[in-house]
Amino acid sequence: MKKIFLCLLASCALIQAQESASQTLRIVDKPIMFTQKRIAMTKEYIKSSYGLDVKDIVITPKIIVLHWTAEMDFERSFNRLNPELLLSDRKDILKAGALNVSSHFMVDRDGTVYRLMPENWMARHVIGLNYSSIGIENIGGKGNQAEDLTPAQLKSNIALVRYLKNKYPSIEYMIGHYEYTRMEKTPLWLEKDTSYRTIKADPGPKFMNAVRSAVKELQLKTPPKDR
Repeated sequence: MKKIFLCLLASCALIQAQESASQTLRIVDKPIMFTQKRIAMTKEYIKSSYGLDVKDIVITPKIIVLHWTAEMDFERSFNRLNPELLLSDRKDILKAGALNVSSHFMVDRDGTVYRLMPENWMARHVIGLNYSSIGIENIGGKGNQAEDLTPAQLKSNIALVRYLKNKYPSIEYMIGHYEYTRMEKTPLWLEKDTSYRTIKADPGPKFMNAVRSAVKELQLKTPPKDR
């Protein structure tokens, strides 16, 4: 009886923690440009990269991917995602199409969370996994290597991850962008071009470890380990 009582207490504590995270999380809607043209380009990306002929760009979220922008200014970071066409300095990913990169959320240095597009539409933010993932960008990562994300961003990412897992029970994984190639070993990997890969460092192991430690009750999987 005592064991059952303790289990009930643990379950109540988990529910209260999730409700608390949802209540304290404030999301500001700041949509990037997403016209019918971008939707059509997204469908074409899905077809050419993943071999899927889809009627819409709605996804079933299975993965949360944490990023940094490698840019220290919010407006400049937002302006890079806002256009529908890929910017001219992104020749490293142009081979997969002219659809611009995007992300579902962006977290400013002060912890403010901005929603840039519908949470269940496909964004282009991670090779191979876009069709099942929600992307969270964090302003920072100076020089694409400094682990400089702030305590306020950490707190907001923790709350946002809890919010997303609570809203989308289908979510199984949480990964850092630097870990994405390890997901090739899972059925969620869809990229057909075996030569299309980039090397990533974001958002750094220190940040990922801190988020994982804080949300361990969600039991989100990590990518398979490298052999």
